[in-house]
Amino acid sequence: MERGPSWEGSRFPGLTDLRLDDALSLLADLGYDGVGLTLDHMHLDPFAPDLAARTSRIARRLGELGLGVTIETGARYVLDPRRKHGPSLLDPDPDRRARRVDLLVRAVRIAEELGAHAVHCFSGVLPEKPPGGAAGAQEAKARQDLEDSQDSRNLKDPQDPDGTVARDAAWKRLTEALTPVLDVATAAGVPLAVEPEPGHLLATLDDFHRLRTVLGSPDALGLTLDIGHCQCLEPRPPADCVREAAPWLRHVQIEDMRRGVHEHLPFGDGEIDFPPVLEALAAVGYR
Repeated sequence: MERGPSWEGSRFPGLTDLRLDDALSLLADLGYDGVGLTLDHMHLDPFAPDLAARTSRIARRLGELGLGVTIETGARYVLDPRRKHGPSLLDPDPDRRARRVDLLVRAVRIAEELGAHAVHCFSGVLPEKPPGGAAGAQEAKARQDLEDSQDSRNLKDPQDPDGTVARDAAWKRLTEALTPVLDVATAAGVPLAVEPEPGHLLATLDDFHRLRTVLGSPDALGLTLDIGHCQCLEPRPPADCVREAAPWLRHVQIEDMRRGVHEHLPFGDGEIDFPPVLEALAAVGYR
C-alpha cells in the first residue's frame, strides 16, 4: 500500500487553473510524493480523442517527478452536465448505468497505463423520484420494470414495505454493475477501491463488507477509507476503523470532520484526534 499527500482538482480549485504539467511540478516541488488524479474535462478527459497518447505523456511526467498516483472518478459532471455525479451505478436506467460502468472501465485501463496503485469509486445515492418529461417517464418505466421482475418480487419484505425493495434493488444494481469493472481490474492488476460515502447506498464499513461478501471477496475489490467519514458515521473511533479495514485498505483520504456532519474541514477545525490515526496507518503498513 502506498501513502502520499494527494490532490483532487475539485478539492483544490486553484490547481484547476493550472496546466496539468504545471500542477504536477508544483506538487512535487512542495514535497508531495503522490497525487489523486481526477478524470474530468480539464486535465485528463477519458472521452476526448488521443487518450492513449495523452495518458502516455502523463505517465512519463509522473515518472520524471517521482509521483505516485491514484485515479479518482468523482468528477461531478463528467457524464451528465445537469446532474452531479450522474448517472450512478444505481441508476434505474440500464443504459445510463452502463455509462458509469464504462467510465470505471476506462479509469482502470488508464490506471494500468499510469502505474496507479488504485482506482477510487463510490456507489452513488439511491435514485430520487423521477423528474417529469420524456427522461423522467423512461426512468419511471425502468424502475417499474425492475420492481415487476421476479428478482425484485423475491426481495420484497411484507413486514418492512417502506424502502426495502428500493434499497435491495439498488444493491442488486450495484453488484451487477461492479462485476465487469472488477473483471477488468483483475486482468489489469489494479485494485478498485470503493469508498463508503455518507448519504450513499454504500455509506459505512459494514456496507463495504456486505458488498464484498455478495461479490465473493474478489482480490481486486479494495477499500478507500476517508478518515473524516469514519468520524462522521462509524460507531468506532477512526483509528479503530483503520485497523479493522487494514486487509482491504488501498487508498486513504484524510481531513477533519465532526460527528454526524458531512462537512470536510481543515485539520484542527473538527473533532478528530489525528496522532492515533497516523499511528494506526503506520502500524498496519499503509505507505
